Amino acid sequence: FGDDNPGGKLPYTVYESVRQIPPQTEYDITKGFTYLYFTGQPLFPFGHGLSYTTFAYRHLELSAPEISAQGKTEVRLEVENTGQRSGDEVVQLYVHAVAGRVKRPLKELRGFQRVHLQPGEKRRLTFSLPADQLAFYDVQTHSFVVDPGSYNVLIGSSSADIRLTGRLKVIGAP
Repeated sequence: FGDDNPGGKLPYTVYESVRQIPPQTEYDITKGFTYLYFTGQPLFPFGHGLSYTTFAYRHLELSAPEISAQGKTEVRLEVENTGQRSGDEVVQLYVHAVAGRVKRPLKELRGFQRVHLQPGEKRRLTFSLPADQLAFYDVQTHSFVVDPGSYNVLIGSSSADIRLTGRLKVIGAP
């Protein structure tokens, strides 16, 4: 046992109780279901996984903290294996619109990278985040729209284990 270090992550939320699960006839995600809108305490959150080692996240930076609705930024950070065993970590990038014309999710997964690190090894990771990844579907214009304003950039090991937070500002008309 323990010869292999697990590195998988859950692609869904495991709820703590059946009372947290919506009835089959009512599955509007905006009412607090899925990792996008759920505010309760799940048994295992979206993106959760186990490992026999530990990882530290450091030095979050955005190449452009202010972009246009057609622009992009690069999200950079450092990950270090701080444990005693080699292992994989899946670093997850989420975004959250601070305000906007419509109700937006608490966080939306916009990227992930799996990295294998030896004990003590550090690695710089870069995510490309174009503004269109911040868009939502506008039912009035029947098109995807990027709202100007502030967005939180969240880096974590799961949707509930956010390790680094940055702020991105989108300028210009939608």
